[in-house]
Amino acid sequence: MTKVGARSAVSVGIDGVVARMRGLEAGLPPGDGVAVFNRVYLSVTEEIGRRVRAGAFRDHRAAAELDVRFAGRYLHAVDQVAAGRPAPACWRPLFQLRGHPAVRPLQFALAGINAHIGHDLALALTDTCRALGVEPRALEGDFHRIGELLVMMEERIREELMPGPDLLDVADPLTHLVGSWTLEAARNAAWASFRALWALRTLPDLAEEFTDRVDASVGMVGRCLLTPLG
Repeated sequence: MTKVGARSAVSVGIDGVVARMRGLEAGLPPGDGVAVFNRVYLSVTEEIGRRVRAGAFRDHRAAAELDVRFAGRYLHAVDQVAAGRPAPACWRPLFQLRGHPAVRPLQFALAGINAHIGHDLALALTDTCRALGVEPRALEGDFHRIGELLVMMEERIREELMPGPDLLDVADPLTHLVGSWTLEAARNAAWASFRALWALRTLPDLAEEFTDRVDASVGMVGRCLLTPLG
């Protein structure tokens, strides 16, 4: 397969993820908390797909594999809730408070990003290494390239969803709340969690316990981010 042909093959998986997210967007009310996060994540996934096709990643196959496995964690949580089953602890605050009238769109967006980066990313990295038969260092460069894109997206999200000066009575507590969380810190923690999980890959009981604790901790942060502001 030619290099261009290989890029086309790996992008099919990303295109499928994008189609699924667009379907969710069409079926959810705009103000729904999950819809807010889904719109953010859809724009990120579309941009990653464009960059994969353009050859912006050192290993486009690994970048696409990671992107699809990563998105699959979020989509699995959506499916769990739709089927009446509990989502992972990291996702529960968003699904439980998705319709709360005193939670702002920026809070919904950051709570979803927190769940996805804080918990799902480490697991997706681990699954990608296993699927491709590579060590963590093989993904590190493209992990940082994706991270740079996510940080830019986070900045844009904060600018677009932060209330304007006419709503300073709301913006003041909101600024304090969301200022306590950054994607950069969550991404660094995800890489550390990934390395720990990779070191524990031959100790499944310990790996499961570690994953459960990360899941619960990220869920607590998400609940704080979704504090109703009145």
